[in-house]
Amino acid sequence: MSTLVHKIVVIDDDPALLTALRIGLTSKGYEVIYAADGERGIQSVIESNPSAVILDLGLPDMDGLSICKALRTFSAAPIIVLSATSDEDKKIKALDIGADDYITKPFSMGELLARLRVALRHVDIHTNRPENGSPIINLGSHVRIDNIKREVLVDDAPIDLTAKEFDLLCTLASHIGKTFTHRDLLKEVWGADYYVETNYLRVYINRIRKKLGPYGEDIVKTKPGVGYRIDL
Repeated sequence: MSTLVHKIVVIDDDPALLTALRIGLTSKGYEVIYAADGERGIQSVIESNPSAVILDLGLPDMDGLSICKALRTFSAAPIIVLSATSDEDKKIKALDIGADDYITKPFSMGELLARLRVALRHVDIHTNRPENGSPIINLGSHVRIDNIKREVLVDDAPIDLTAKEFDLLCTLASHIGKTFTHRDLLKEVWGADYYVETNYLRVYINRIRKKLGPYGEDIVKTKPGVGYRIDL
């Protein structure tokens, strides 16, 4: 039986870092595609349809946030952002426009590999397995989740969700009426190492609500200081 080989697109202009990533990623069985600037990076994602993207925010030709936003117009692959800045606002902005995770330079290869495994594990888990054994989840009469197609429809029109947005919405939708604590949601969707990253949830919940249009606020509820739930 063949083993799935994940393709990873790395967009970074630092030769030393590219060498380290090439050695670290290929040693773990990943197929790595490199791009030293934003234009080639976007083209590489279009051509290769990768399992994940590792994106440096500091590139010579384009702003990394603009690249992230562009990728989200056609790809739902997890995006892990690399940043030399610890600026919290910029990190939140990266999440807000579509990144799934971020790592501040300098970082260890072990940390990057762990975060990549989390991103890919949730893609693998949710690609072919319906939540709670049911392929369709109806959130009232206006919103429908199709777990087989990994598609969410609002008034019968599909909306564009990233892989993490889909996983987060499905986690909540599979337990109607249950309030998930911040810690539980982070562990379920991102992994056990993310239990303090509450900014992730705030950004993603806001994005999901906006994409659900006029029904978002009514469907996804906040319990202040505790977490989130879906009520119908």
